[in-house]
Amino acid sequence: MNGLKIGYARVSTDEQDLSAQLAALAELGVVTDRIYVDKGLTGTNRARPGLREALAACRAGDQLVVTKLDRLARSVTDAHDVATELTTRQVKLNLGGSIHDPTDAMGKLLFTTLAMIAEFEADLTRLRTREGMKIAKAKGRLRGKAPKLNAKQEAHLVALHKAGEHTSAELAELFGVARSTVYRAIERAAAAKPGAAR
Repeated sequence: MNGLKIGYARVSTDEQDLSAQLAALAELGVVTDRIYVDKGLTGTNRARPGLREALAACRAGDQLVVTKLDRLARSVTDAHDVATELTTRQVKLNLGGSIHDPTDAMGKLLFTTLAMIAEFEADLTRLRTREGMKIAKAKGRLRGKAPKLNAKQEAHLVALHKAGEHTSAELAELFGVARSTVYRAIERAAAAKPGAAR
């Protein structure tokens, strides 16, 4: 009996559109209710709820389907961590219709090469972004990104989180922001705590 196809899609910012990836996953035979997504999270961030759910949904004989490797990971280490987990659980990796078996010598070489290219592309993007920001700053055009929440809203969000009455997802919906914004606000508050206690 053939295993199930579990899909995963990711975009780095809330503004980016997932529809092209979702359409490609559907073409690869993944049904809608078996597709897990992450929005506003980079491939280098391992704390991705959608990816964790997708991996948890996979059983022995299933395939984890992604359109490209950089949707799954943007570093060799991260790609190998995911591959090791899939291999241990006897789950195949389907990259845009091409099945990769990290236990096979040729599959392992190809997978490592693809992961190195994804990491190299991520490094190039970061380098270009930094260079672009330097040029913009030199020309006086860099104003910085407007915060999603003002100080008062962030303090209110943190207070609600501390009260424990709302989940991160509920807080994100309540304040009209992504979950990543909620996590960052909570992290900032936790980091500021020791200094405030002095």
